[in-house]
Parts: sequence; structure tokens; C-alpha cells
Amino acid sequence: MKAALLAVTAVLLAATPAAAQDYAARVARVLRTTPLIDGHNDWPEALRERQGEARWTSDLRDLSASKPAYNTDIVRLRRGMVGGQFWSVWVSPALPGKDQVEETIEQIDLVHALSRRYPETFAPARTAADVRRAHADGRIACLIGVEGGGQIDGSLSVLRIYAALGAGYLTLTHSRTIEWADSATDDPKHNGLTDFGRQVVLELNRLGMLVDLSHVSEKTMRDALAVTRAPVIFSHSSARALDGHPRNVSDDVLKLVAGNGGVVMVNYAPAYVSEAYRRWSADSLAEKARLNSPPYDGLDIGQPDKAAADYAAWLADHPAPVVTLAEVADHIEHISKLAGIDHVGLGSDYDGVGETLPQGLGDVSTYPALLAELMRRGWSDADVAKLAGGNILRVMEAAEKVKAQMARSTSH
Repeated sequence: MKAALLAVTAVLLAATPAAAQDYAARVARVLRTTPLIDGHNDWPEALRERQGEARWTSDLRDLSASKPAYNTDIVRLRRGMVGGQFWSVWVSPALPGKDQVEETIEQIDLVHALSRRYPETFAPARTAADVRRAHADGRIACLIGVEGGGQIDGSLSVLRIYAALGAGYLTLTHSRTIEWADSATDDPKHNGLTDFGRQVVLELNRLGMLVDLSHVSEKTMRDALAVTRAPVIFSHSSARALDGHPRNVSDDVLKLVAGNGGVVMVNYAPAYVSEAYRRWSADSLAEKARLNSPPYDGLDIGQPDKAAADYAAWLADHPAPVVTLAEVADHIEHISKLAGIDHVGLGSDYDGVGETLPQGLGDVSTYPALLAELMRRGWSDADVAKLAGGNILRVMEAAEKVKAQMARSTSH
């Protein structure tokens, strides 16, 4: 309940130098009235991958000692003052379509299991009103995002079933181009959306589900923005002007998002935050391939121990650039200045990018530190509230209105 938030605030203030206590207190005040909502966290898939069937029964309260490390658990969600989370129900786009559907339903069930197992902490949520109600009760709203259009297996009926099971958004593609939409990280086949892809966008509008444009090509972004009747989201993307990764959002598209009323929720993955890190990552992968690319290529081909030693030597001479919380704040500021403060949010990608995260943003306990950094840069409490959750709640409410309008128009 509210007592839990007050207790967390007291602990933070006690451990914070006096000069920073004003920011900690301001953040706590903002998050008492506005739920902090993250657009994308892969914890369900991380639990499935690492724990298998034990994911249904293992203690999820404190996973801080786990190896490899999780970014998420209940203790740290509380410390981070999280009010709502879109849990990604990602499955591999390499799976056959029917298998993707089956695994997606299992992932949705796992999200629902959080609320069943920990009702004092989590509450299922589909609408903005559900989120506000959970926040008022001192619980974390559990929202669901289906992270890949391949997961509907080319069927609007499957999409409708996901909506009935509580899914709140569909990411139109993941890493691969699919039968009806081009991905940002695969060769294009359709020049954006096909006619069926446009039908998917309109069906999402009719269902009140959000159209998520993270992972899609720029042409797919533009096509979806031209078709949709509701605001879109980018559940976990950053600004392409600061980092040229094609997963990020160009300035031209940011202006279209502003006109659409949508929101770009900033990703923490280093390759989407730092241009230097993105280039280092490409160089690192190229060096691995240069050393050992069986069955035909590589300076150390057939000598895996030598290849590993030579790669370790390369890493020693080419350390990864350090990526910081401040750089994530730079992306937030760029989007807010170009598109407007009403069009930016948070979409960390926790438990989806491994243990390599920006310094200061290593897990779900660190949201208050990012909000405090923006306050240090001059952001008002009202603007921080929009970033934290106000903007995505507005988009959800707008999508619900479009759903109601479309229902009325088809009932006549």
C-alpha cells in the first residue's frame, strides 16, 4: 500500500546526501501521484529461458544473487517505485508460426501468474483506469506487450484472442521481416506494410490495443502512422540523431509521432544509446568473425583456444566504451525537445539485453536516479510526471476512445 512507498522514500532519503535529498523527495512526490510505467521488460522470457518449469513456483521476491544476474525482482521493483510494467511476452521469431502462438499464450499465462502468486504486489491491468486503480492500491500494474507480429501467425483471430487474454500492444515486427511488415534489422521485402499489415493496424485500433513500432523499418513506421486512427507507441526505442542504429527513431519520424499524439519510450540498451558503443559492438563481432568463422574462414580457423586468446587480446586493446545514465537522459531530452514533452516515456528493455547496461541504470531499482538527473537539468515535476507515466496513460486512454468510436461506427 502507500505505506510501502513511504518506507522506500524514507530509506532513500536516509542514504542520500543532503544536496540530493530535494531531488529524491521530489521524485517520491511525483511517483505518489503518477505511476511510473515502463514500456518494455523481458523478465517473463528471462524466467522461462533460465528456470524452465521452475518459473511457475520459484521465489521471485529477491533474485539479486542469481547468476547470470536478473535486472528484475519484486524487491527492486519496489525500490524503483515502479507503478506499472508492460511485460514483453516475446518468443523467438525463428519458430514456426503455430509454435509462436503456443509459446505466446504460455508467456501471457506467466504474466497473469505474477498477480495470482503475489496479489499484494501485482495487479492485472489492461486499461489506464486499471493502472490508476492498482497504483492507488499500492500495487504494480501488470500490462502485456506481444513483441512481434509473427506471433499472430498471420491471423486476426489470434490477435483478437491475445486481446481477450489482456494483451495491451503488438510490436509489428521483431528482428525479422515477416510476411506483412519489414523489420529494421532485416532486409526489406514489402517496402513497409502490406495490405494485410494495414489491416492489422486497424484491427489493433478496433481492439484498443496499442500499435508498437519498435523494431520496425522506417517505412513500416511511416505506413503505420499513416493508417492508424489512434496514437502509436515505440515501447523501447531511442533517438537516431544521437545513435544511428536503425532500431532508433529518426527526427522526421519523431515529428510524425508528435502529430499522431504517440509516445517514444526510451531504451537503455547500450547499442541504442551510444554511437561509440554501437560501432565498437560491430567491430567486436567483426573481429570474432575475422579470427574464426568455420568451416572455411578465419585467421585462427580450427583453433578455438587460439581464437579465444586472440580475441581476449583484442578486447584488452579495444575496451568497450562506457555508457552512462546521462546518455540515456540525453535521448530523453532530444525526443522531448524535438517532438515535445508529451511524447516521451521510459522503455528500459530490462532482462532483454543481458547484464551490459548504462552505468547507474543496472536494474529496475534505478528509475528514481534517472528522474533525478532530469530534475538536475531543470525539468519540472509536471514534466517528469509526464515522462514517468502520464504520457503513456494518455495514449492508452486515447486508444480506448478510438476503440469506442470504432465500435459505435460499426454498430449502425
